[in-house]
Amino acid sequence: MKEFILTKQDSERTILVGIITQTQNETKANEYLDELAFLAETAGAEPVKKFLQRLEYPNPVTFVGAGKLQEIKEYVEENEIGLVIFDDDLSPKQLKNIEKELQVKILDRTSLILDIFAKRAQTANAKSQVELAQYQYLLPRLTRLWTHLERQRGGIGMRGPGETQIETDRRIILDKISRLKTELKQIDRQKEIQRKNRGKMVRVALVGYTNVGKSTLMNLLSKSEVFAENKLFATLDTTVRKVIIDNLPFLLTDTVGFIRKLPTHLVESFKSTLDEVRDADLLVHVVDISHPAFEEQIEIVNQTLHEVCNSSDKPMIIVFNKIDAFSYVEKDPDDLSPKTKENITLDELKETWMARMNENCIFISAKEKNNIEELKKLLYERVKEIHVTRFPYNDFLFQKYDEEENI
Repeated sequence: MKEFILTKQDSERTILVGIITQTQNETKANEYLDELAFLAETAGAEPVKKFLQRLEYPNPVTFVGAGKLQEIKEYVEENEIGLVIFDDDLSPKQLKNIEKELQVKILDRTSLILDIFAKRAQTANAKSQVELAQYQYLLPRLTRLWTHLERQRGGIGMRGPGETQIETDRRIILDKISRLKTELKQIDRQKEIQRKNRGKMVRVALVGYTNVGKSTLMNLLSKSEVFAENKLFATLDTTVRKVIIDNLPFLLTDTVGFIRKLPTHLVESFKSTLDEVRDADLLVHVVDISHPAFEEQIEIVNQTLHEVCNSSDKPMIIVFNKIDAFSYVEKDPDDLSPKTKENITLDELKETWMARMNENCIFISAKEKNNIEELKKLLYERVKEIHVTRFPYNDFLFQKYDEEENI
């Protein structure tokens, strides 16, 4: 008798769907779908095709138009697709109608991110945070789950238990949300005590878009082994390490990365991570300079920090990472058209950003370890400025006597 042993799980074949609107042109819509494809691959799916439609606003019934939905349905049936992912949040009504038409599993951007969060969560803290976010996402979508019990029409004998069951489930979920919030408050209190017990060292937090190299940089500076991978949301748990540069010790925190189109309540589930950012004395904003939309990513991170963390007034260093992967298109000398961002060289970017940030930025490659010593010097100077202001007495590891003193 032959035994069949499953040695490798097949990835789900999926298609991606987005729309082009007045506020989201075709270039940006394609960038968003590229990022959605990366999210899908991180979750274990295999994107095989992208569908885009130009609309003034999403169709309130099926998100895309009836003709485009029929085109998607035909492709799904012909190519044995088991999953369709939409780039924006879908309402319960849209989810119900799309599932009814396509007869496959439907996900939107938020549910896909939540799936990745659940897969990445390792500690009890992260698992509770993810579970809370999942229940908050599920609560307004309960009606879609109980369509088999809803009332189809009025009359005697047609009053089914659907609404009662929905209310029961709603109470169960609300109770679980309340319990999780209580658990997370207790965890937050423990984290607050831990922060108070860390002593009087200056606190530095690594922030930035997801997959820009924060954890890799953390490993370089702290000589630790924080998990780092070329996938989105490789880090969900807050990691704090003591770092010593020359004679100056300080605390360095690695935080969860941000991403565009991420609902605020999802970010707020990671309150302990955000508290580390709020309590930080210095923010190190890590940016992937090789990404074509890195300037938009900077704006998204700054906006999130301002709205959720209220950290816009904190001193900040911008670290442009992945210079080894940076590329540009050289402009033809005979081409008299204006330069686009694809034609800007790395040296031009350095001059622009160094002038804009008043020397509070640096260009490195954490992977190739380029300019890491220069980064350490910059960190030392900025941390020292905060340290000597807060602790006017000598609290360094040792006194440096080789510096000339003005008498």
